Amino acid sequence: MRNLLEIKDLVVNYGPITALKGISLNVPKGSIVAILGANGGGKTTLLKKITGLKEAESGKVLFKGKNITKLSTEKITREGITLSPEGRQIFVDLTVEENLRIGAFKVKKDKIKVSQIFPGAINSRIKREIEKLRSSLSKEDLDNTEIKLTRNELMENNKERVYKYFPVLKERGNQIANTLSGGEQQMLAISRAMMANPELLILDEPSLGLAPLIIKSIFEIIKEFQKEGTTVLIVEQNALQTLKIADYAYVIQVGELILEGSAKDLMKDPKLVEAYLGD
Repeated sequence: MRNLLEIKDLVVNYGPITALKGISLNVPKGSIVAILGANGGGKTTLLKKITGLKEAESGKVLFKGKNITKLSTEKITREGITLSPEGRQIFVDLTVEENLRIGAFKVKKDKIKVSQIFPGAINSRIKREIEKLRSSLSKEDLDNTEIKLTRNELMENNKERVYKYFPVLKERGNQIANTLSGGEQQMLAISRAMMANPELLILDEPSLGLAPLIIKSIFEIIKEFQKEGTTVLIVEQNALQTLKIADYAYVIQVGELILEGSAKDLMKDPKLVEAYLGD
């Protein structure tokens, strides 16, 4: 499996303090990779560097083999990376739907497979396009054929996609975001990031402050995103829940990688069990 994201010998400083001390890691395409560790270990700093919010002293960030180390956040987003930040950071004075539309502002793709178009997003123009193709293609070939959509059509399709996973957001579409529960706000933050249809979705502490049942539901949906083809990089303190859905994990402590391995192996690692999985 080829790497979608590669971090090579990354060093990041905050004034005289070195927050990341030569970090190297890989995120294979189609995988869920977890970064675990206590607060202050450097996890969020790493995400800030990947997404262009922090400069590095040295090292490289490669995405699909392209050096994006010095690109701006906007350009990195257009490359296909989106971040759902810690603390949600939704637009609390806007409605749910307005928040989602903002997330769709940086949609990159304009072609998608017929099988990926949700029924609720099929307008008369799209329907005519599909009917034209249907007359000359088998169902399998039709499903795998890509058609071009306008920006608004893509936005509507992506909106239907997130509503599929978070139907409560559809019910709350015209509701001001500040009136949502904590769990609903986290769903909105993740959905807003998914509206750009990213190749790499980065999640920073998605379980923070949520009830166990909500956490379980959100993590199950993250796994569904992976099944649809989205690669996920997740930073979490909730190690046990994260390792249940991850393929591979890294543990960061005081700016250094101290442990890495498959999620299954790390769940049995005595060091990790003692530090993060114990009672």
